[in-house]
Amino acid sequence: MEKRTRINFTPAQRTEIWDRWQRGESMHDIARALGRAHSSVRYPLGLNGGVRPRPRTRSPKALSLAERECISRGLVSGMSFRAIAGELGRPPSTVSREVNRHGGCATYRAHLADKSAWDRAKRPQRCKLASKPDLARLIAQKLKSAWSPEQIAGWLKRAYPEDEQYHVSHETIYRSLFIQARGVLKKELLACLRSQRTVRRSRHSLLKGRNLGNIPDAITIRERPASVEDRAVPGHWEGDLIVGAHNSCIATLVDRQTRFLMLTKIDSKDSGTVVAALTKQARKLPRELYRSLTWDRGSEMAEHKKFSLATDIQVYFCDPQSPWQRGTNENTNGLLRQYFPKGTDLSVYSQTELDRVARQLNERPRKTLGFQTPAAKFNECVASTG
Repeated sequence: MEKRTRINFTPAQRTEIWDRWQRGESMHDIARALGRAHSSVRYPLGLNGGVRPRPRTRSPKALSLAERECISRGLVSGMSFRAIAGELGRPPSTVSREVNRHGGCATYRAHLADKSAWDRAKRPQRCKLASKPDLARLIAQKLKSAWSPEQIAGWLKRAYPEDEQYHVSHETIYRSLFIQARGVLKKELLACLRSQRTVRRSRHSLLKGRNLGNIPDAITIRERPASVEDRAVPGHWEGDLIVGAHNSCIATLVDRQTRFLMLTKIDSKDSGTVVAALTKQARKLPRELYRSLTWDRGSEMAEHKKFSLATDIQVYFCDPQSPWQRGTNENTNGLLRQYFPKGTDLSVYSQTELDRVARQLNERPRKTLGFQTPAAKFNECVASTG
């Protein structure tokens, strides 16, 4: 069998690949733009876990090629290390180490020494987690508990406010996971992340539209009161269905202010079943904590007027193909896919199991809440209602 040769990209092509990837283009789109196969684009991206490598720069303390040429000329003319160092404004020990490291006075060549030094500098920097095994174990434990890197980083600052050794950015955690050359956090922990990808996607990845149903007598989100928009008070919820195999589904409801999550088991996607389940859920809360509901244009809420009549809760609908108008709910649905991957039969989960998943998410610290938990914030609201 003939061995297939690897396709190499020019530096300009590699730059274009990373530029397009950071703009949110898919590997297939990038491959088509370059006239290459999808697999050939995946290699340079996957090699670094989808994280763009930082551009290499020479340290200002390092010897430059011009300085090395000066050393080479000085050696040819018989100058001492101290004399050469005086011309360069460098310590004599720097010149001595440089010459001895690259063959000695007789064989020293400036361009070879410069190339050798540049190649040696390719070795990766030691990650902070590599020198702090206790911190790495703590982070691994939280990842296994389904916490995101951002939640872990925020919690560490709150849990250890005086100990900066435990302060680490979420980007450091992501890089330790995706760039396996660092070898700090095991690759298996990638499965604990919400997306479970082995290559990190750009935050600018494009959102895909969905088929949207027609909603009779829908009240648009543009008529929603200002008090809902500014998240000033609790009780304004965003909702949606997450769908699994065999047309199974779960209703997800998130409070805009506290980010508190409720999950409801749905037996069927028809509007009557969905409205009945949401009505039953709404009656479990005090009136002060359920003031409005914002939904997308899914046909499962076609009978929204029955819901409003039974609960006295107004339903507002987003504009077509505008999922960001329910950003809190969309983000939470992404978190839920960590527990219910696409293609899962959601009908096998009981309401008790759904409540357990919701409790886990509600007990995770959130950056937007100052790394408090949604459960704590929501309980404060419940207590205030008496």
